Parts: sequence; C-alpha cells; structure tokens
Amino acid sequence: MSGIYIHIPFCKQACNYCNFHFSTNIERKLDFLTALHKEISLQQEFISNREIIETIYFGGGTPSLLTPSELSGILQSIFNNFRVDPSAEITLEANPDDVNPAVLKAWHSIGINRLSLGVQSLESEELIWMKRAHGAQQSLQSIDDILNSPIQNFSIDLIFGSPLLSDVQLEKNIRLLAQKNIPHFSCYALTVEEKTALHHDIQKKNSPAVSNAQQAKQFLITMDCLSELGYEQYEISNYAKPGMRSKHNSSYWKGTAYYGFGPSAHAYDGKQLRRWNVANNALYIQNMLAGRPVFEEEQLDEQQQLNEYIMISLRTIEGISLSHVAAIFGTTTMENLKNAIRPFEKDEKLLIKENNHVVLTREGKLFADGISSALFI
Repeated sequence: MSGIYIHIPFCKQACNYCNFHFSTNIERKLDFLTALHKEISLQQEFISNREIIETIYFGGGTPSLLTPSELSGILQSIFNNFRVDPSAEITLEANPDDVNPAVLKAWHSIGINRLSLGVQSLESEELIWMKRAHGAQQSLQSIDDILNSPIQNFSIDLIFGSPLLSDVQLEKNIRLLAQKNIPHFSCYALTVEEKTALHHDIQKKNSPAVSNAQQAKQFLITMDCLSELGYEQYEISNYAKPGMRSKHNSSYWKGTAYYGFGPSAHAYDGKQLRRWNVANNALYIQNMLAGRPVFEEEQLDEQQQLNEYIMISLRTIEGISLSHVAAIFGTTTMENLKNAIRPFEKDEKLLIKENNHVVLTREGKLFADGISSALFI
C-alpha cells in the first residue's frame, strides 16, 4: 500500500504559532493548481506503479479554502495517474469557518470520506490570542453539521499547554466534545517555533511564555481523560474510538511509502529515499510549469533507517519490535538496543512486553523524544 499527501499552501490568516508553509495571498491559486496537476502527472514513478494508493490526504495550509470543484479536479488527476483503491481513505483538513451543510454534501459527492477539523480550542479568548479565524460556537456548530452529514469519519485537533488555558478548561472542553461522540482526537502541545509570530511576541514580552511544566500536566490530563472516555491512545498525540484510527497517519508511523505533492510536501519510497519539494510557492509554480520539479532528497543509510524506526515506532501503542530489529538490522544491533533500553525499563519509563515489543509507560510518554534520542544507534 501507499499514500498520497497534497499540500495546499493557502490560509485566510496566519495563526500565531504556525510554522507550516503557507501564504495568505491566494492571487496565484489557479497557477498553483495548474502546477500541482503537472506535478501529479510527472511523479508517478517515484514509487512502484504496482503499488495501490490506499490513502489520500489534503493538508496545508487550509485545503478547505479550495472549492469542491477544485478539489475534485485534483482527485481526478490522481485517479488518472495512479491505481487508487475504491475504498481509499480520503481526508480533507478543514477549519470550522469553512464548514456548512451544503459544502459537506459537496465534499462527500466528490469522494471526501474523512475530515480533520482544526478546532484547537473552545475558549474564545484563546482563539483570539492564537489568531484563529473562527470562534468557539462556530466549532460546535461545524461538529453538529458534520454529525448530520454523510461524512461520519472525522477527527478534531486540539491544542493544550497555552498560557491562557487552565487545567479545568481543558478537561471541561474534552468532556464536552466527547459527549458528541467524536470518533478521533489529535491533541498537541503548543510549540513555540522560531520565526513564528508567537516566538516574536514572547521574545518581546508581548505574550506570556509557555510553561513546560504546565504542558506536561495538561498532556497527562488529556491522556487520562480521553482514556477514561473510551479513546485508545494509539500514538502519542492521537486518540481514537475502536476502528477509527487515521489510516493515512498510521502509514507514516509504519514506514509505508507515500507521495508528496505541492510546495514543501515530503515523499518517501518506503525504503531509503526521502524527497521534499521547495517551500516557496513562486519557485514551485515557475519550475513545475516548466517541467523542472525543484526538490531535495536524501538516501537513508542503515543507521538512519534504524534510528527512524526507533523514533516513529516508540510513539505508537505497538512500540518497537525487537524481533523486527533483529530480523532487519541483525541480532547484535538488537542486543545493543536492549542494553540501551534497560536503564529506562528500570526507571519505569519503558516496558518490554511478552511479545518482545518495547512501549512507553504513562510517565515515559512525557519523555518520548528524549528517550528516542537516547536509544539511537
């Protein structure tokens, strides 16, 4: 199986924390779409043409800014150039202010069967501070609209750990949303990335700093609350009702091959080759229209492949398979990895299960990135 990711690099306005590639200028949207269609037609040989496409994901940016007709055209290009499973999961990222009954019906009619809704918060003050384009009531209304639409598979994004969000507010909001029987939550700690508006405001003392201690506490609140409510934490940031995991994102954590189309989009051949497009709309359009894709790529050596496997697997509920490490990288490498794991097992941050899989404990999940780095060969 393989997947396709399409990056739509446009937003209505810039959120203060976002460091993804996007533009609030949509004047060249039609040129971009022409370039995107060209790229789709040029890149189908990156992965074996025998592979079946099982997931398609529109990300960004804000892909819900495109009209249903424009989205349909992109899907048609994909269907014309790839072998797509008739039951493929096709996800569209959307903001609450773009959702209404009519557009939901239109999205469903063109093949969209899953949504990822950028709620982020149900606190009005926090949404204003984040520079989000929607309000709390819009989020709740958009969820109700989805629940009454033909698209029943959806996820909502939430952000925790901002200086404006209390522990009480966080738990209240999670419980309120869970009452609506949301199939899937993606919950992320607010990250202060360099060159973002939030980073600048904190540096200038125009915004309160983010507290690591508060983020850790709210991560545990989120994890415990959603677990109590019947959600499986199948990846550090992702929680699902039974049978409602994101197939597309799960493929990333399994190391499955995927294409990436659009400026800044990444691709992976499932073996050693990684590729990523230029993160510049004008350069992407100019060169793609001339038939000269602009991208960088790297070949992962065996050590990089192992370290990447450690990093992505440890984030998941299945964890690191020591048997897989032995089979692919050798028994000596597996024994070295076990030796590195033992101190964390002793500190009850890692657990070696009976099936020879290594997983993070509840406390260990607070230190996932640091533990992964310590295990790198």
